[in-house]
Amino acid sequence: MDGRDLVRWARVWGAGGAARGLRGVRAAWRRRRADALGLPPRGAERARVPGAVREAEPGPGGGVIRFARAELRVAVAPNGAVFLGWDGAGPLPSYALAGACPEPDPRAALEPDKDGGWRVVAERVTVAVSRFGGIEVRTPGGVTLRRELPPRWWEPVGGGPARWTQRAETAPDARVFGLGAWAEGPRLRAGRYRLWNAGRVPGPSGDGRPGPAMPVQLVVADAGTHLVFHDSSWDGTVVLSEGEEGAGSGHDRPATCEVRMEGGPLRCWVVVGSPARVLRVWASLTGGAALPPAWALGHQLAPGDRGDEREVRRLVAEYRTRGLPLDAVHLGAGHADRQRVFTVDRERFPKLPVLAGELRREGVRLVSFVEPAVRAEPGYAVFEGGGAEDVFVRGASGRRVEGLARPGAAVYPDFTHARVRAWWGAQYTERLAQGFAGFWHEGDEPVSFAAFGENTLPRSARHALEGRGGDHREAHNVYALCMARAAHESLRALTPGERPFVVSGSGWAGSQRHGGLWAGGAVAGWPGLRASLSLVLGLGLSGVPYAGADPGGGEGGSSPELSLRRLQLQAYLPLFRTRSGAGGEPWEWAAEVREHARAALLERRRLLPYFLTLAHLARRTGAPYVRPVWWGAPEDRGLRDCEDAFLLGDCLLVAPVLEPERDRRTVRLPRGRWYDTATGRAYEGPGKVVVEAPLARIPVLARAGAVLPVRGADGGVELEVWAPGRGRTGGGFFVPEGGGGSDEPVVERYVARRHGGRVLVRGHGAEGEPPYPVRVRGLPGTSGACPPQM
Repeated sequence: MDGRDLVRWARVWGAGGAARGLRGVRAAWRRRRADALGLPPRGAERARVPGAVREAEPGPGGGVIRFARAELRVAVAPNGAVFLGWDGAGPLPSYALAGACPEPDPRAALEPDKDGGWRVVAERVTVAVSRFGGIEVRTPGGVTLRRELPPRWWEPVGGGPARWTQRAETAPDARVFGLGAWAEGPRLRAGRYRLWNAGRVPGPSGDGRPGPAMPVQLVVADAGTHLVFHDSSWDGTVVLSEGEEGAGSGHDRPATCEVRMEGGPLRCWVVVGSPARVLRVWASLTGGAALPPAWALGHQLAPGDRGDEREVRRLVAEYRTRGLPLDAVHLGAGHADRQRVFTVDRERFPKLPVLAGELRREGVRLVSFVEPAVRAEPGYAVFEGGGAEDVFVRGASGRRVEGLARPGAAVYPDFTHARVRAWWGAQYTERLAQGFAGFWHEGDEPVSFAAFGENTLPRSARHALEGRGGDHREAHNVYALCMARAAHESLRALTPGERPFVVSGSGWAGSQRHGGLWAGGAVAGWPGLRASLSLVLGLGLSGVPYAGADPGGGEGGSSPELSLRRLQLQAYLPLFRTRSGAGGEPWEWAAEVREHARAALLERRRLLPYFLTLAHLARRTGAPYVRPVWWGAPEDRGLRDCEDAFLLGDCLLVAPVLEPERDRRTVRLPRGRWYDTATGRAYEGPGKVVVEAPLARIPVLARAGAVLPVRGADGGVELEVWAPGRGRTGGGFFVPEGGGGSDEPVVERYVARRHGGRVLVRGHGAEGEPPYPVRVRGLPGTSGACPPQM
C-alpha cells in the first residue's frame, strides 16, 4: 500500500466516514492473506522452447508436428479459420466458442516445406511451420501476413500452470485494432495493453479501465487483413510496437506483437480475408450477436439514483409533453432496498409493477440495475437461498469468499457452474414480476472494493469452470460473460417470444451471444467524446456489435456546447443511453442548444428502421453497426489512420465534432460520391473535404446509391434513396420487423439505378414497385435535407 492508494481511497470513501475506509483496508489485507495461503509461491522456473522438429503426422484439416520439447496441432476449417494448439491444446473447452468446433477441411493437406519445415495448404490460407517452431500465415497468393516466432514457456519446477510468451511480426504498415474496449483506440499504438477486466471505483475520481479487454486482434495492412484470437482467459499483456518502412532501402522494420499470458493453454485462431469476411467467420466461431428488442435501439435514459416513482413519472411525462422520444428508463442501484440485488425500496417505489405497466402502455420500458454481489445478511432471501444451494464462490480453505461491494459485505455466485447459472437465472422471475423489461449488469468484473491492490476477488478463490476446477486467475475475465449467459438463457425461457435485453459492464470474447456491452464512463470533458467512439469501434471489431459508452466519463457538469456534441454523437451509436447529470434534461439546457438537442433525438427516432436492419445484419454476418471508415477499403492507408469518423452500416458516414468551438471540420472520404444529408451537397472521394458543422448538427454523409429505410412522417417506413452517379447502381437492405419477437424475418434487398434524370428502385427479384414510399435525394431539383419526424 502506498500514498496513491491512500489518496484514491480517501477520495472514494471519504464522504462515507472512517468506518467504510477501515472496511476497505480490512478487505484488502484479507484478500492478500487469502492469496498468500491459497496460491503456491512462485519459485524456481525452467524455460522451454519447442526445439527442433522431429516428425509430422497428417490429420484432419492439417496435422500434428512434433518437436524435441513440444508439439503443435494445425487444423484448418472449411471457412478458412486456422486453429493452432501447442502441447495437446484443443479448441474445446472454450468460453469463446459457440457450440461444437467446426469440422476440419478435408482438402487441407500437410506437406514438407523447405529447410526441414512443414506446411498446411488450404484453399483460403497456407500455414508454414519452420524447423524450430516458427509459424507463418500466408494468403493463397503466398504473401506472409503474420510471422510467429517460436513460443517460450516458463514452467514451475514443482508443477503448476506455466507462463508463456509468443512474439509475432507483421508488415511495417500494419495497424492493430480490437483487444476489446480501449479509450486509446480505435487504432492501438505502441504500448502495453493488459488483458484483465478491471473494476471501476465509484465516484468522480474512480480508476480502472473503462471497458472489457479481449485477446482479439484485427490487423490491417496493405497485403491483407487477418484476425488472431489467443484463447486463454488468464491475466495477460499484449505489447505492441510499430513498424517502420525503409523508404525503398529494403531495411524495413516489421511491426511486432508480443502476447504474454500468466497461464492457460497456448492456442489461437487465425482468420484471413477482407474485414467483412474475417468478422463473418469470427461470428460463425463465437456465435451470432443476440438481437436486441426493437425498443432497445431507441433512446434510453439513466436518471441515476436520484428520485423515486414520482420523479420517474415526471421525467417520462416531460419527454412526452415536449414530443421527445424516450423508449426506456434505467433504474440504478438506488431503487433496491439498501442496494440489495433483487429487492425494491418500497418507500421510494411503493407500486413498482403499476408504474412499469403504465410506462409500458406509453411505450417506455423499465430496465433494472443488477450486480453479482449479494449482501451477506442473515434473513435476506437471496443470501439465504444461495447459501442453501451452495452457489457462492469459496476460497482455497473451503470458506465462502467475502468481499466489499455497494451493499456492504458481500458474497459472489460462481457463474462458471451450470447449476449456479440456473439458480441465478431463476431470480429474474422477481424482476419480471416487478415489471422490468431489461437488465443492466454492473460490477460484473467482479468488483470487490479494497483500499489497495485490485478491486476484485482473491486470485486464489475457487471456481467450478464447468467441472474442470480452477481459481480466479482463470475465471476472472469470463465471470461477466457467464453472468450474462445466466440471465440471457433464463429470460429466453421465462419470456418466450420476446428478445431478452441484457447489457453488461464487462465481458469477454463471445459475450455478444448473450447481449450488449456498455463500456461505461471513458474520459471526462472533450476527450471523452473521442474515447467513447474508440470504445464502441473497438468492441465492434472484437465481435460485439451492440455497444455503447458514456462520453461524460463521470463528469459532474459540462458546457452547453459539450453537452450537445455529446448527445449528437451518442444518437448514432448502437446503444443510445443518456444520463441525467448536473446539466439536467435537454429542455433544461441553455436556450442556444435546446432545439438542436431535440433535433438529434428526433433524428435517432427517424433512423430506427435502419438501426433495426443493422442489428439483424450484425447477427447474421458479424458486421458491426459502427465501422471504421476503412471497412470497405482496408488497403487505403489514409483511411486506416482516420479515427475521428465512422461508417454507420454501408450507407452513412458520421463525422462527430470532437473539439470545442468548431463549426467546420475536415472529413476523409472513402472512394465514391457522398452527399451531405443536411444540405444535399455532393463530395467526391477518396480524399479530404471540409464540411460545415454548425452547432445545430454534426456532419452526416450518405453514400451515393444508398437505399436507407427510415421512419416517415406518418410513422410508417419509407425508403430514402440517395441518387447514384450516372450509369451506376446502388442499394440497401431492410428488415420489415418492428416488434420484439424472436422470429427471424426475411431481409429485403433493394437496388437503385440511375436512368437519365430518374432513379429506379426495385426489390431484388421482385417484379413491381417497392411496397414503401420512396423519397429520392441528390437529384437536381430535389431537396437534400431530411426533416426530423416523430
